[in-house]
Amino acid sequence: MPDVTKSQSGGAAVDTAVDAVAPPVEADATTAAPAAGPAPQGKPRSLWGDAWSELRHRPLFWISAVLLVLLLAIAAFPGLFTSAEPRNGDLTNHFLTKPELTHFFQADWFGYDGQGRSIYARVIYGTRASIMVGVGVTAVVTLVGGLLGMVAGYFGGWIDSIISRLVDIFFGLPFLLGSMVVLNAFTERKVYVVIAALAFLGWTTIARVMRSSVITAKQADYVTAARALGAGTGRILFRHVLPNALAPTIVVATISLGAYISAEATLSFLGLGLADPTISWGIDISDAKDAIRDNPHVMLFPAGMLSLTVFAFITLGDAVRDALDPKLR
Repeated sequence: MPDVTKSQSGGAAVDTAVDAVAPPVEADATTAAPAAGPAPQGKPRSLWGDAWSELRHRPLFWISAVLLVLLLAIAAFPGLFTSAEPRNGDLTNHFLTKPELTHFFQADWFGYDGQGRSIYARVIYGTRASIMVGVGVTAVVTLVGGLLGMVAGYFGGWIDSIISRLVDIFFGLPFLLGSMVVLNAFTERKVYVVIAALAFLGWTTIARVMRSSVITAKQADYVTAARALGAGTGRILFRHVLPNALAPTIVVATISLGAYISAEATLSFLGLGLADPTISWGIDISDAKDAIRDNPHVMLFPAGMLSLTVFAFITLGDAVRDALDPKLR
């Protein structure tokens, strides 16, 4: 600022003007101190960081997470939760022993079924098959549907048209009915056969969700910038588009996992899913349907375990959806 007091046109009036504009000499330290710049801010969090921060404050998330950890532990190490053999039956216990709490984690805690087998042991060992089917189907449909949806959404044109028409064809087939037809072609229906049958018709929803997410993500400025800098198609897809389009797919996959477990139990109940010697909640529910009036506990415990598992996965999916969608916070 030029020194007005030393100008040739100086005088008392100029000195007075300078004194009026200049700040007071003895000003308060808090007001006279020059601004030190903007306050330092922490490192901005990513979408997943914001989601985790939101999930930590949701009681339903922790309830479902604890239940799922317990279910995974039961599926991986069933021998730690019971010492009974689920396939060995004693006809002297034919519907005679009712549920008792006197022997916690023992063979007779849930009573016995019509063949004298421990219901508790079969519920524990049946967890493995159901979890394997649910996780296996979810992994396959997420991989196949996610890949096809990503290709269709990114490239568009005739590729998108072909994949979209293929999705429409499979989406028009009834899920359970189509799975029954596929499984009926196999004489030996093990876990991997049920996984393949359910995944054969279950990938369409993931494909549609991924396609929509990729179409939105590929129009973002960071994708345009990466393309202008010479990034290849593979790098753009897997480094820029996929990480930003994955959140809706994860939500749908988590919620669908519980539905696949329920579908497996339904097929096993109808006699078209898993079969002996595999232990499944659906098989036990099917075996108990004739004794439900006189001995409802035979169906109650496997059905309750199935409902608890489906509830845990669906609740987890709802919590993840709410955390990943800013509009629902």
